[in-house]
Amino acid sequence: MEGMPDARDASHVLLSPRRVAEEYVDQLVALDPVEGTYLGDAASHSRLPDYSSDGRQQLTDLAGETLARLAEAEAVPGSLDDPAEQGCARLLRERLSAQRAMHESGETLRDVSNVFSPVHRVRMAFTLAPTETEEDWRAVASRLTAVPACLAGYRSSLAEGLRRSLPGGPRQVTAMIRQLDEWIGVDGGWFARFAAAGPEPLRRDLDTAVELANGALGDLRTWLSDTYAPSVAGTPDVVGRDRYLLASRYWNGNDLDFAEAYEYGWSEFHRLLDEMRVEAEAILPGAESPWAVTRHLDINGQGVDGAEPTREWLQRLMEEAIGQLDGTHFDIPEPVKQVESCLAPAGSAPAPYYTAPARDFSRPGRTWLPHVGRDRFPAHEFVSTWYHEGVPGHHLQLAQWVHAASRLSRYQTGVGMVSANAEGWALYAERLMDELGFLDDHEHRLGYLDAQMLRSIRVIVDLGMHLRLPIPDHSPFHAGETWTPELAEQFLLAHQGRHPDVIRSEIIRYQGAPGQAIGYKLGERVWLRGREAARRARGADFDLRAWHMAALNLGSLGLDDLEERLATL
Repeated sequence: MEGMPDARDASHVLLSPRRVAEEYVDQLVALDPVEGTYLGDAASHSRLPDYSSDGRQQLTDLAGETLARLAEAEAVPGSLDDPAEQGCARLLRERLSAQRAMHESGETLRDVSNVFSPVHRVRMAFTLAPTETEEDWRAVASRLTAVPACLAGYRSSLAEGLRRSLPGGPRQVTAMIRQLDEWIGVDGGWFARFAAAGPEPLRRDLDTAVELANGALGDLRTWLSDTYAPSVAGTPDVVGRDRYLLASRYWNGNDLDFAEAYEYGWSEFHRLLDEMRVEAEAILPGAESPWAVTRHLDINGQGVDGAEPTREWLQRLMEEAIGQLDGTHFDIPEPVKQVESCLAPAGSAPAPYYTAPARDFSRPGRTWLPHVGRDRFPAHEFVSTWYHEGVPGHHLQLAQWVHAASRLSRYQTGVGMVSANAEGWALYAERLMDELGFLDDHEHRLGYLDAQMLRSIRVIVDLGMHLRLPIPDHSPFHAGETWTPELAEQFLLAHQGRHPDVIRSEIIRYQGAPGQAIGYKLGERVWLRGREAARRARGADFDLRAWHMAALNLGSLGLDDLEERLATL
């Protein structure tokens, strides 16, 4: 009848991939308030997730229900005509399938890591929630009182893992115990220092809540030390091929050709070593190795003394990058130009990191500098790193995703982030700055190459130790032997200038998150391949600035889907 809506149009509105994704995010936030805080959902800031095996199963059930709804949506005629809907559907299916596979294999029952564990997510939730008003602090107090139940649920999931013969790695456990010691034992504990800024009318509530939260950390630390650590003693810290396949899909969004990736890591190692030698010779002629030069620069090169002056310097570095790149190589929206350089809380892993803005930009994107125990911050180590963490790296990509959320979906621009997509872009961003001439200073360029070398070594040793691969004849290190975690650590120590404690933390990180570390270099390769394919397809009409913005507006995709889409832009 005239004036009546078309049935196909109505069903499309009611059930599209994007609609399914949005409904999933709503239900996810109800189950995982930490994810809600990442997104800037105000109702989430007073709560914490259920990390018990039952809580994890609820998330897996939700994933299964959503995949069924997605299949219904895709069956609606015309539902995939829009490329944004296609991208949303592909991402949702790939991510939820990977997450279900991880849970169903038992990986969530041995979720111990020095970077990526539920305990780290809990603490991060406090650093991301707003603390401007008394009402904000009431939410903080409520969330603090939820810490005991949350950590008890996490502990019960690890205990369930032990009952099912699914142990975490011993080195991850030891690292977490040491981190918990730092969180509990300095100046009344991390929670006390955090809550000290709260308003006086809530002081009693906050102090009581802090005591509960600290007690929960102490209980978890004691249980890990007295019960869990002895139970997992002797467990291999490497995972083998089957577990690595699952983990690699989870972190990278593709099915990896291990042999090809391993050889690529080695080819990049040799290429970068040759370039590093050239830069090192220009700085300190006759030095025995590039890392003898970086160690020299740690003391005698350009740098900044003090954590706060370094934070300010890194803030200026990002602001200068925005000013120089906007309108030339990117079109940066005003909200995306807001980014903050911050000092990371005590007890963080040694590596810098980034947190994305809230969906309404009420919380800006932030880079975080680990600083405890350091007095000097060498320029060669941090210039390229802040192009990676800030602009044009993580901040430009992830904040642009937030800016594009109204056109895409919250899932594509936040929840469904594929690690290798984001880390690959950030490493591409470092290379772009080198290509554009921002790293023409020998010290800065040597630092950039050293950072690239670390990511190449990650491909080699992560694959090598977890899959027990042979070390090839062209290796300058233990050729013909089989990789072990001990050899991986020695290899890093021989080919990096970082402190031995940082190197040990790196190896523990790789053991606790197999497959994550390879995504930086392999992700960068996908961005470079995609750019080159688009350049060949468009010829003289290729516009790098337009390509950058179109690429950043794709939202998240796994590596296989990303390479295909980048080539068409």
